[in-house]
Amino acid sequence: MGKSKVLVVGGTGYVGRRIVKASLEQGHETYVLQRPEIGLDIEKVQMLLSFKKQGAHLVEASVSDHQSLVEAVKLVDVVICTMSGVHFRSHNLLVQLKLVEAIKAAGNVKVCCISLYLYMYNML
Repeated sequence: MGKSKVLVVGGTGYVGRRIVKASLEQGHETYVLQRPEIGLDIEKVQMLLSFKKQGAHLVEASVSDHQSLVEAVKLVDVVICTMSGVHFRSHNLLVQLKLVEAIKAAGNVKVCCISLYLYMYNML
């Protein structure tokens, strides 16, 4: 099977960082969404820079800017969203719905893996 171009949303989280690492180790061209909303969270910034040193591409996009999400999605053929929503589930659902809309608008994604919360609440 050929290599994919993978976008990881939530790449600095507990699961996301492991997905980024595995994707890079398997030789996939790996993109990590860098949201300006993280601000100056030093731990997350350091992790993103570490991903970049390992060969990942950082893609700046905001969940509040539909076009930036569409442009990020257009770079890849696989999107993996690892945002957990542990603290703000309703906000997480809205973010993931925005991501789904961007994936639909881009029209090029072959595989998408997002939280099952959307299916549980019949929002797709």
